[in-house]
Amino acid sequence: MFKVGEYVVYGNTGVCRVEGIGPLPIGSSDKDYYTLVPVYGRNSRIYAVVDSDKVVMRPILTRKESDALIDELEEIDTLSIGDEKRREEIYKEKMKTCDCKEWVRIIKTLYSRKMDRLSKGKKVTSSDERYLQMAEENLYGELAFSLQMPKEEVQEFMAEKIKKKCAVLGI
Repeated sequence: MFKVGEYVVYGNTGVCRVEGIGPLPIGSSDKDYYTLVPVYGRNSRIYAVVDSDKVVMRPILTRKESDALIDELEEIDTLSIGDEKRREEIYKEKMKTCDCKEWVRIIKTLYSRKMDRLSKGKKVTSSDERYLQMAEENLYGELAFSLQMPKEEVQEFMAEKIKKKCAVLGI
């Protein structure tokens, strides 16, 4: 169980602060709920049943875990999707896991697909754009929070770290 004041990742909402735990403020219920406040945007509150497993809720990455993920970026493979009709379904399944490595896989897959389509004079599909944006928002939001930096700087920070790693390895 999470505690008031802790930060968590809640589904595709991203990083949230646990503001309270208890019954809903309106209505009657015998269940306890987390009151979650999203860190990025959305002046809102989310009420999530404490013992529910319908939506993934997990602790955010530590700084050490974030650094390790960034160091591992190059080794994370893209998704191999054979059936074009299932592409969006696969993206949706991967997003629901709330696993940063899966978000990286989506980003790498969709970036590669985007570059390929553009080089052939084709447009990027709206579902590809939507899932790329979702994966980036979730990943960069969590990394920004754990690395204590503005979300807008995360992508550049990751690229710089990869360049430095390649230079050290002589690549």
